[in-house]
Amino acid sequence: MEQFFTAYGNWFWLSLAALLLVGELLNPGVFLMWFAAAAALTGIIHFIMPLGWTGEVLVFALLAFMLVLASWRWVSKSWNPVSDQPFLNQRQHALLGKTFPLHVAIVNGQGKIRFEDTLWDVDGPELPKSARVTVTGLDGMRLKVEPV
Repeated sequence: MEQFFTAYGNWFWLSLAALLLVGELLNPGVFLMWFAAAAALTGIIHFIMPLGWTGEVLVFALLAFMLVLASWRWVSKSWNPVSDQPFLNQRQHALLGKTFPLHVAIVNGQGKIRFEDTLWDVDGPELPKSARVTVTGLDGMRLKVEPV
């Protein structure tokens, strides 16, 4: 193993980096890219100063850990992006606290309200058509309402 790494160590690490980048292209998620960068840096370090296979594996593990840790903050920001339209594709959240007349009376706990061009299913107490209700909660796409 030691002789292999002495002769071909740099090509091993650079080939591993290329394979990891191909894996990142096939399964994008910005995760394998950091391991590929660690493998490429380990290959460059091997060009400068061969450390033997155990030293290079340790350098690779340390670099991979540091790169993943350093990128964590950058990547985790993309999970909860800040938006000027926080209810985009979640219109039901924008209805919370608003008051509407019933479009269809609530019978057996179910009725409908109209908001702009959409009829929304509502759950609440028995009420006649046109009674005013306030949206108090959500159950998936169903709105929970109470009389005003």
